[in-house]
Amino acid sequence: MRLPILITVLLSITASDNWQPNPAPVSKHKFIVAAHRGDHVIYPENTLEAYREAIKNEADYVEIDLRTTKDGELVSMHDGSVNRMTNGQGQIKDLTLAELELLQVKSKDITSTEIYRIPTFKQILQVCKNKINIYLDFKAADPAIAYQMIKQYGMEKQVLVYINSAPQFTGWRKAAPKMPLMLSLPDSVKTVTGMADFISKYQPDILDGSYKQYNADMVKLAESKHIPVWPDIQSAGEGLADWDKALATGLSGLQTDHPAALVKYLKGRGLR
Repeated sequence: MRLPILITVLLSITASDNWQPNPAPVSKHKFIVAAHRGDHVIYPENTLEAYREAIKNEADYVEIDLRTTKDGELVSMHDGSVNRMTNGQGQIKDLTLAELELLQVKSKDITSTEIYRIPTFKQILQVCKNKINIYLDFKAADPAIAYQMIKQYGMEKQVLVYINSAPQFTGWRKAAPKMPLMLSLPDSVKTVTGMADFISKYQPDILDGSYKQYNADMVKLAESKHIPVWPDIQSAGEGLADWDKALATGLSGLQTDHPAALVKYLKGRGLR
């Protein structure tokens, strides 16, 4: 699970009395399923194949991790380095796009002969347009450059941005004031009052965090302020017990490592 934003790094953000959250991208489903790094049960994480599988399996969002190459291109990779996921070595920020395109992404199936590559943001936008929304985990990139590319592909209404730092928050508010921004609820916030204070100070459009952080009253508070709560549920043992607990809390969306199974579960509960 990603670490929540520390409250202290956002103290410079000034709240507005008439603030209203930017709406999340429209989805045809009431309960949102976000495929963590794509649907990587079968295909390697953060590959075009994993994103296409998420589309096939009826997820509402693909979560992608955006980073910048040495020559200023945008690509998707969770880690700052290519070491874990490819047959290469080095930091993405120190490698050119041409160098990255030569690398092969490792497959879970060691017998597979299929070749997987690190996708560019342009390729991802092309694959997802009019098919699935994008949950953009903004690891290391320039908001203005990323937003220009989103506009180039006509995807302004299909993207939300997960914020990892205060500069990202202010950068996105400047580059694209209407872009819905997602913040993690800090682990220290455990009550309705604490959550109300956090919302008032930092003005999230969507809330993330761990699904275990939220209780029914906290979810109702967010709903009253028109702020969706779509936390992380992915874990090594993710399954029915977790999903049952999430629904009992009143949550209306989850980021999962098992989108196809979660969609099937939701259909069984009459929620899709």
